[in-house]
Amino acid sequence: MPDELDHRIIHGLHCAPRVSFRRLSEVVGASEQTVARRYNALRRDGVLRVVGLSNAAADGRAEWVARLRCRPDSVGPLADSLARRPEVAYAGIASGGSEIICMIRSPAGTARDDVLLRRLPKAAAVLDFSLDLLVHTFGSHGPAGWTGRESSLTDDQVRRLTEDRPTPTGRPLPPPDEDRPLLEALAEDGRASHTRLAEATGWSKPRVARRLEALEAAGSLVYDVDTLPERLGYELNATLWLQVALPRLHEVGEELGRHEECAFAAATSGKHNIMAIVICKDTPDFYRYLSSRVARIEGINGYEISVRVRRLKQAASLIHRGRLIHPSLA
Repeated sequence: MPDELDHRIIHGLHCAPRVSFRRLSEVVGASEQTVARRYNALRRDGVLRVVGLSNAAADGRAEWVARLRCRPDSVGPLADSLARRPEVAYAGIASGGSEIICMIRSPAGTARDDVLLRRLPKAAAVLDFSLDLLVHTFGSHGPAGWTGRESSLTDDQVRRLTEDRPTPTGRPLPPPDEDRPLLEALAEDGRASHTRLAEATGWSKPRVARRLEALEAAGSLVYDVDTLPERLGYELNATLWLQVALPRLHEVGEELGRHEECAFAAATSGKHNIMAIVICKDTPDFYRYLSSRVARIEGINGYEISVRVRRLKQAASLIHRGRLIHPSLA
């Protein structure tokens, strides 16, 4: 089980995915060699993957959340098939093994039925489905932005890690085709060295450095830090589907996005107009969260809960035998 230092390293990488081991070691209070060794062990064991991806917003892709109610005896093969599709991100089985929840990235403006018919396989196992647009993401993190509550870095430590990171301004631009080899290498390892990236692209190291800086500054390149909460001691994962009074929509979403237990919160186009992915240690911890923190939020008029029973895919990683792996290795 990862210890306190591992948790601090993971939190640091969420804040600055390509930070040098030297800078990270100074912030977390361990030697550079120790930090590098711990990171390599977490990555080798499939607990952690840092990946670089083109920004979905840069080329007009929209994100949809799909809920498929299925026959329990057929849900596994269908869910595995969905998880392997490149346009599907974040897939899992919930509700006692009868529901598949996944996110689908598609061109903005695609018709609802067109998305379903082209993106989701036709199968007799599907008894019912819903498909809703993710309208707005709350908070500063995405679905991979959860780091747990133990041994988190202080605000000052986070500032030291992030003070040199570029802040994109304006609408992100789609990366040019010439950057495709660089993006493919970063999708395999978002912390690959300039030397490794130069080998993968056939470029010089100065050119690699310039393109990384330009893509990050333009907001065209983003990073996800995939983790397996179960391997970090957080066994209960659930999705909350909330019905929120429209005047309180933004305030409720932002408050949820600030909770340590909340890995992702977004406004959606469905009857449940906020979805929140929550990660807790166990059932009592989840009940404490619901009855103390969520219950105090004004404006929530109703809710449903889908408890995840099997995680299939993160942002750019499949889960295979309890490990995060690159999709090509499955």
